[in-house]
Amino acid sequence: MSGSNEATTATDYEAAVAPTRRGLGSRLLGLLRGPLDEQAWEDVEEALIAADLGPGLADRVVAGARRRVQLTSAEAAVKAELLGLFAPRDPTPWPRLVAPGVPAVVLVVGVNGTGKTTTIAKLAYRFSTRGAKVLLAAGDTFRAAAIEQLQAWAERLAVPLVAHAAGADPSAVVYDALDAAAARGTNVVIVDTAGRLHTKSNLMDELNKIRRTIGRRLPEAKPEVLFIVDATTGQNGLAQARAFHESAGLTGIVLTKLDSTARGGIAFAIEDALKVPVLFVGVGEKPADLLDFDPSAFVEALFA
Repeated sequence: MSGSNEATTATDYEAAVAPTRRGLGSRLLGLLRGPLDEQAWEDVEEALIAADLGPGLADRVVAGARRRVQLTSAEAAVKAELLGLFAPRDPTPWPRLVAPGVPAVVLVVGVNGTGKTTTIAKLAYRFSTRGAKVLLAAGDTFRAAAIEQLQAWAERLAVPLVAHAAGADPSAVVYDALDAAAARGTNVVIVDTAGRLHTKSNLMDELNKIRRTIGRRLPEAKPEVLFIVDATTGQNGLAQARAFHESAGLTGIVLTKLDSTARGGIAFAIEDALKVPVLFVGVGEKPADLLDFDPSAFVEALFA
């Protein structure tokens, strides 16, 4: 359903990675196509650090590229090292469908302000326009505004929404959403969750409670846990992703606001650290502004 098996070309990423290309890509090309002395390699490493790969990862990329450069060009060597940082891709369409008649369940997690609700809307648009029956669950009951925002998107997209009053038990919302999904023959249930700060263990406990609720109501389901991270937050986004992964077991990542930062290297850092794939990138506010993430196309676009 994700369309992740559809070809995504470098052209699709031109606007998305333009700031990173102007920053990281142009600087790397200038260095890699010039004299490759010790200072040049140090400058390459600094460029990678500035793009949010982090010092340790940047050092690994440069060390690997310097070994490869004996057999190929410096540009090709760096490209190969960057591609090697990405997690393996599962050819199975995402989200996984475990059995006929069992809806896929996607728990959308992340801190407030990362574009979580907008991303849920984009996912609903993507799946529904490709023929899937989608249902939204307003599991972020801690903020009335979150429920209202999701309600507005549901109406705009003509997608059903299950919501309770602000302050209700999020697990009860999810249980009712799964009941509604069974009655409607729904293919995908997308669950909003509270904008949990990764330091709030009680909110992480709430997420685990939601997962137990899903297990009781829909034992066959294998919920996807999709983490939303703002590309402009840099290494702090990696810290958030790491904490959520340890607590919730992430199965995918969406990188939002990629078109608003010159430091898109966070995509490499997160995948290398967690071995969890970036599935989509957000590149705008409209429902269709969600691109499949293709590592090869991403790297090629950086050097275009």
